This record gives sequence, structure tokens and C-alpha cells, in this order.
Amino acid sequence: MKRELIDRFFFPGVWQSVQRKLLENETQSKTDNSPVTIADYGSQAVVSWALERQLPAGTFSMIAEEDSEDLRKEDGKAMLQRITELVNSIPSKDAVLSSEDVLCAIDRGKAEGGVQGRHWVLDPIDGTKGFLRGEQYAIALALLDRGSVVLGVLGCPNLPLSGLSDDGSSPVGCLFTAVRGAGTTVHAIDRSVQPRKVRVSDLSDPALAAFCESYESAHSKHDLTSGIAKMLGVTASPIRMDSQAKYGAMARGDAAIYLRFPHKGYREKIWDHAAGSIVVEEAGGVVVDAAGRALDFSKGRYLDLDTGIIATNPSLLTAVLTAVETCVGSKSFL
Repeated sequence: MKRELIDRFFFPGVWQSVQRKLLENETQSKTDNSPVTIADYGSQAVVSWALERQLPAGTFSMIAEEDSEDLRKEDGKAMLQRITELVNSIPSKDAVLSSEDVLCAIDRGKAEGGVQGRHWVLDPIDGTKGFLRGEQYAIALALLDRGSVVLGVLGCPNLPLSGLSDDGSSPVGCLFTAVRGAGTTVHAIDRSVQPRKVRVSDLSDPALAAFCESYESAHSKHDLTSGIAKMLGVTASPIRMDSQAKYGAMARGDAAIYLRFPHKGYREKIWDHAAGSIVVEEAGGVVVDAAGRALDFSKGRYLDLDTGIIATNPSLLTAVLTAVETCVGSKSFL
């Protein structure tokens, strides 16, 4: 995917501005009580609209997180107006969209996916709670070809370019691109630094590894991941952040292990992992479920997997899986 094309989709400067200006009345709650903002809707509308116009007629299919149901209600009209204004403020767009255009663009993300054909997978603002706190979030786009992820792009506007240990002197804002068989590249969002290939950490001693996990304990069992880290001998405190920015950080070696173990009853959605997984894999890493199986994106909008998700390097995988098996089997973590 050419950088010029990426810029049309990932307009991160716009979302940084929106993030700074976001007001309480520009946030709604979905039926599962998770927040959704004008940026979630606006991002989905613009990516959908732009992608469809770049592809041959009749070939566009997208699986995305949001839909327009709440915006079509009477109490959603004011928010729809703000979303439409946001969409039309984006410089890379070359047309003015009406509110109905915006609603239709959002609803083009209703594809079911599966093993047949090609489908784009979008999380328009991954890590909405991080976005609302002014912290980490990502715009995550992937391409499925017959159920397999073949391309991924992660825009991480608040991720320091030089790494999580940055002292504040390097540019902020990373764009990770990965193509199956061609590796993972990180770009500076502001183009201040030349793009470079990245690789996962090559650590082989788990005791020396840093591990990352979800910021919110509601998203992953922190007591379980703490037990796994202890069994591995990890002494460093966990790196907690929102969104698939964790996958980007993993891909360039900021952490050697990523653990995600949602609470019972939660079903993982493919847009939460499609782009991030290929970014890690093409950087030399592995992304599997708790049984060591590769993630299967061919089943529709959800991932059917065993217990949780692990990302690490090949050298650490066996040790991590062993620790996971032991801790998951312990009644104290059920």
C-alpha cells in the first residue's frame, strides 16, 4: 500500500486534534456499555468512503466495528451533525459528504467475512477509552484474503517513534505497515524520519522479558497474567496500554510478550487483532491462542479461540505456553 494512499486513510493529525477537543457530549455508550465517540464514527466513515473509491466497482467488502443505528435515532441527530462536520474537515477528502452519505459509509462495514473472497477489516478507533484519556489508541486496518490476513496497517498517533522508553525528545506518532511475506515497516506519521524495517525482540530468557497487556482490567485478567509472568520469572512491571498499539510496540521490540486473557463469556472480534497480528508476525513474532494455535480469521466477525491470546517471539513461545497452561489450569485463576 503506497504511503500516499495510507495518508488518505490515517489522517492522524485530525484525530489528535479531535482528541484534544473532545467534549463529554460527544461520547455515547453502545449496547455493551462501551464508549463510542465522534472519532470512531468519523474514522469509519472516511476509511470506508475512501477505500471504496480506490477499488474496482462492486469489489468492496468491509467488516468494521460501528454501525449507524444509534445515529439514525432522534437523539443521535446532533452527534451525526458533528460527525458530518468532522468528516468534511479532513483535508485529504476531495468531496463533501451529506449526513446520509456518512450513515451509508458507516454501514458499509456490515459484511460478515468468512473464507470466501476479500474483506477489509477496520477498527476505526481501537482503544476508545485510551483515546478519551488522551493516551494510546490506534486506527487499525487489515485485508483478509480467503480468511487469511495478508496486509495490516496500524496508525498509532500517540506512540513515541523511538520506543516506549523515549525521554520525550523523539517524534510522536507511528504508522506500522505489514504485508504478508514482505516484513513490517514503521513510518513516522509526520514524515520526519525515514521508514525502517522492525523486528521483534530476540530475547530467549523469559526472566529478562518485558510483557505488555491491556490497560483495563475489565479487558484482560491481570491476576492471571501476573501469575504467568511470575512463573516465567519476569521481574519487570507490566507495560499496560490500550489498543493494538501493543502489537506495534511488540513488533519493534519494546516488549517480548503480550498476554490477553478476557473474562469468561467475552468473544474476541476480528477487528481487535487482524492488523496487529500481521504486524507482529511479519516482524518475526508469533501470535497464537492459549493452546498454541494460530488465530483463525475465516469464521466471520468473531474469533473462536482457546482462553486467550499470546504474542511473543519463537524463542520464548514454548516457555510462555507452558506457563499459560499451568496458570490457566489453576483454580485460583478461574
